[in-house]
Amino acid sequence: KYLENIYKMKRLNRQNANITETLPIKVVQFGEGNFLRGFVDFVIDKLNKEANFNAGVAVIQPLAVGLLELLNEQDGLYNLFIKGVKEGEEIQEQRTISCVQKGINPYKDYDEYLKLAEEESLEFIISNTTEAGIAYDESDTLEGTPHNSFPAKLTALLYKRFQHFKGDKAKGLTIIPCELINYNADTLKKIILQYAELWELESDFVNWINNSNRFHNTLVDRIVPGYPKDDIESYQSKLELEDKLIVSAEVFLLWVIEGGEELKAKIPFDQIDENILVVEDMQPYRTRKVRILNGAHTTMVPFSLLFGNETVKETVDHEFTGAFVREAIFNEIIPTLSLPEEELKTFAEEVLDRFRNPFIKHQLASIALNSVSKFKVRVLPSLLAFQTKCNRLPLHLSFAFACLIRFYKGEWNNQNLPINDDESIVTELKRIWELHSYQEISEQALKNEKFWDQDLTQVPGLKDQVAMALELIETKGIEEGYKKFAGK
Repeated sequence: KYLENIYKMKRLNRQNANITETLPIKVVQFGEGNFLRGFVDFVIDKLNKEANFNAGVAVIQPLAVGLLELLNEQDGLYNLFIKGVKEGEEIQEQRTISCVQKGINPYKDYDEYLKLAEEESLEFIISNTTEAGIAYDESDTLEGTPHNSFPAKLTALLYKRFQHFKGDKAKGLTIIPCELINYNADTLKKIILQYAELWELESDFVNWINNSNRFHNTLVDRIVPGYPKDDIESYQSKLELEDKLIVSAEVFLLWVIEGGEELKAKIPFDQIDENILVVEDMQPYRTRKVRILNGAHTTMVPFSLLFGNETVKETVDHEFTGAFVREAIFNEIIPTLSLPEEELKTFAEEVLDRFRNPFIKHQLASIALNSVSKFKVRVLPSLLAFQTKCNRLPLHLSFAFACLIRFYKGEWNNQNLPINDDESIVTELKRIWELHSYQEISEQALKNEKFWDQDLTQVPGLKDQVAMALELIETKGIEEGYKKFAGK
């Protein structure tokens, strides 16, 4: 019956939805994934409808493979379902997001991408290309298009804008990256200037980048599981038009942006009821969020997938995996943070409540993307800080580290694991798993500075702990292996 109903339904697009308004391109957005569509585009759409922001978005597909074909088929439209509990009240909201005006794949039409630089109305660059996205690739050249890295693509776009408007100071852009790395905007700007040097661009362009463009460090926080494939019939039944890009998200939203009165004047955040903070220093917010919320996510993914869970909610609800995650947060992550303990514990309880959101099925596989770089940013600092402070290794984070390495072997119980990472990382870890002993596997995985930016075999006891955990995982499984590892 569901398939019959879908067959009869018209496809979501502007004509069928009777959405005829055309908005000027004010935002170029790098990334078409679930998070940006469920977070940034939601905010822009709300600003348009409630604060007359009048901002159209041009979405750039940062990788050769993506969702832009589907997005363009629907004229940039999709439905966002927001479900959760806020201050004890159950919230369920559905809205059709209409701010996206077009999508461009620079791998297929680079000239169309570059023409965006000539848009008179363009004011903002927003991105989320994951932690691995803001990276310097010295093989990128100005003429060698499309560029491999996101910063190279952006540098080329900015240079084209600089040329087209003849260095007009008023045509500089406000750049707001949302990748979850510390000082994301500062890092992005540094790489842009590296490309300017590599490509031998004129000093006037460098001055224009420094003086006419504004870079804002950010912190973003919202769980966006994305396409609700397991409940798609229920979601689609609430719509009149077939939507292949439905996004689900929790109610909670936090966007912290470093800036001042100039940014507040450009974007009327104060005219919408959302938790968006423009502050001088976002570091206290970042550390708390990255270590507790994101750290818990990244800690649980390989561990819980190997145990047999499929979702975040299953993980925190299960007696064994839920206790593991809770102990990692409260006994190993929180003790390494400098904010008041009670404030951290309150935040952690809110995080666990969000993980238990009954309306969201957050697939562990969907957050397994780039797990190595995520572990380096989100979990490893807590593990190392705990070891330094307590002069011993954290039990749960060390075991989770071993689970991560085991995850990249690629299969478990004769089934393929949902590995989604840079090919070089996947290839190297599979090679490591061809070694003959757990000690060798542990040593080779930990000493790889390309993974961790340091040689982790220098951390006292870590190589032996991980090797022991790997052997127990392989021979005993996750639950029994953990109990042996913990001496229970």
